[in-house]
Amino acid sequence: MTTAQPLEFQAPTPSPLALLLLGRESDPRSERGVECPGDLPAPSDPDLVERARAAKAKLGDKVFVLGHHYQRDEVIEFADVTGDSFKLARDAAARPDAEYIVFCGVHFMAESADILTSDDQQVVLPDLAAGCSMADMATAEQVAECWDVLTEAGVADVTVPVSYMNSSADIKAFTGKHGGTICTSSNAERALNWAFEQGEKVLFLPDQHLGRNTAVRDLGMSLDDCVVYNPHKPGGGLTPEQLRSAKMILWRGHCSVHGRFSLESVREVRERIPGVNVLVHPECRHEVVAAADYVGSTEYIIKALEAAPAGSKWAIGTELNLVRRLANRFAADDKEIVFLDRTVCFCSTMNRIDLPHLVWALESLAEGKMVNRIEVDPEVARFSKLALERMLALP
Repeated sequence: MTTAQPLEFQAPTPSPLALLLLGRESDPRSERGVECPGDLPAPSDPDLVERARAAKAKLGDKVFVLGHHYQRDEVIEFADVTGDSFKLARDAAARPDAEYIVFCGVHFMAESADILTSDDQQVVLPDLAAGCSMADMATAEQVAECWDVLTEAGVADVTVPVSYMNSSADIKAFTGKHGGTICTSSNAERALNWAFEQGEKVLFLPDQHLGRNTAVRDLGMSLDDCVVYNPHKPGGGLTPEQLRSAKMILWRGHCSVHGRFSLESVREVRERIPGVNVLVHPECRHEVVAAADYVGSTEYIIKALEAAPAGSKWAIGTELNLVRRLANRFAADDKEIVFLDRTVCFCSTMNRIDLPHLVWALESLAEGKMVNRIEVDPEVARFSKLALERMLALP
């Protein structure tokens, strides 16, 4: 009689691009490129774990560490709570006694935490270069110009902005000022249903794929109901007639991680693993979502794998840190979990929050030095919160 061995996660084949995706290099075209002041501990420092523990213990209840699902395991180890961006921001607001909120995520997430927490709480992002390429694809100036284009086309008055949580505070504030709401990947359908009760069209910012997938897959629209506004072209690259006939005006933005998955990825994994279930995030391209067996948010993905029967096989289309963590977690239950693509696909900016940056931030706070504080302008915060409150009030 032989004993079955737990399944081991097989990481995708590394490539030269992996160095960039792991955050060892920078891409000034898609990342903030901001350097942190101060000296960081060397990644090879054998005392990093103990130093993190000591600094966190010294701070005690004064610090509350948030860890996004896409973070490295070495960072997640020190998180008081884990989750997606909005859940973490609300968790921070629910801990008013915590003086310091250390957000192990990316810039827009820390902004949301600052918006929702009290004035007595200070939000810290361990590495200011941890931005979000999707959020950076829509600037306040570009969106204001887009609204002017919609006004000239005579459709602004019947258009309701809906902005994905993965957007800057400036974009959330624009949405609040113009009667719109925020959405997450979990409630995008409800947000769009609400928006179409308020107006005839939706301007969906900044992820075109989530907007398109929700409109077509969940609301039953056609691809012809959707147009893509390109902020780098005059008039968004659209004619007034196209804007007037469209129901969904999608911003030309995307997630650099989820946008990498292709229809070929789905076909290849089905050939390689007979009987595999393909489960993808709705930030993936429309053809990938259409070819998948299941589609859902990060929380949906986690719950689906928790409920999956032993012996089932899954190919997951989302960030690699999370997929690897889930594969290891459920290996003992004989659930085979693989990454949908064969190429390494970490979120490069999320991975900038590493153990050296976290140790530096915690030790600085323990010494009474505030570093990398994220502060949202009060007026921007007010309108952003208005948009977030509309989301929380969605039926």
